[in-house]
Amino acid sequence: MTLTQLFGLIALVFAAVTLVVIGDTAGKLMTSGGVDPFLVAWSRFALAALVLLPFSGLTRAELPHLLDRRVLIRGLFIACGISAILTALKTEPIANVFGAFFIGPVVSYVLAILFLGERPSPLRSGLLALGFAGVMLVVKPGFGATPGLGFALLAGCFYGAYLVMTRVVAGAFRPRFLLISQLLIGSVALAPLAAMAELPDIDLRLSGLVLISALGSALGNFCLVLANRRAEASLIAPLVYSQLISATVLGVVVFGDWPDALSLTGLTLIAASGIGSLVANRTAPVLR
Repeated sequence: MTLTQLFGLIALVFAAVTLVVIGDTAGKLMTSGGVDPFLVAWSRFALAALVLLPFSGLTRAELPHLLDRRVLIRGLFIACGISAILTALKTEPIANVFGAFFIGPVVSYVLAILFLGERPSPLRSGLLALGFAGVMLVVKPGFGATPGLGFALLAGCFYGAYLVMTRVVAGAFRPRFLLISQLLIGSVALAPLAAMAELPDIDLRLSGLVLISALGSALGNFCLVLANRRAEASLIAPLVYSQLISATVLGVVVFGDWPDALSLTGLTLIAASGIGSLVANRTAPVLR
């Protein structure tokens, strides 16, 4: 992988996770305002599917692939993950939620080793640990046994499994097919739960938040599919930590939550982890 390709990869992953954070921020604004998390999750999947279906290139010959076990499992993982994090955001501060959620890259890292046969170098393992330490400095979670943080941890586990499943299927299906498949599967899976929720009053603000939530998440995950076609899951995992940088900026802009000195130190460690993983990928390829 050339230097240009490496910087292209980090830019793609950062764009992906930033779009996801934007979608989750819109989701928090809705759930904290009283909208049911399952209704928000379903609207995210359903609206994105409706908007992007004409551009997906889905053909009749590909329809049976929607029932492929790998595709179904991947779609269910992301549907469960988004539902769980939206449930957590309803009651918990966004920093604490993202702190617990970042168990995801660790889950992805471990599963990639166990099930995909990836063999990250000790250096890359250390960089992942460095990024995780940075996350702890930023969020200073002080994890308590609250239901909200439990849902955030659950969301991270689902998301880590989703990242690995994306790696499994990334070479077998078109990126646009994978995107529309998870949107359709999520829409169907969450529809019964959304149907039981109380409908809120629809106004221009709520409509805008629904649109941002849906398109931010969909486009972000599409970019992650593209990234997973270029690199292995154990390399993508440290780069996903850059999501916390986006979350910190949006926390300042939307919620007025300014980072302190420890948070800035943590952000530096996260950046070092991501850049270091790229350097490690150039100088020490993964052994298979």
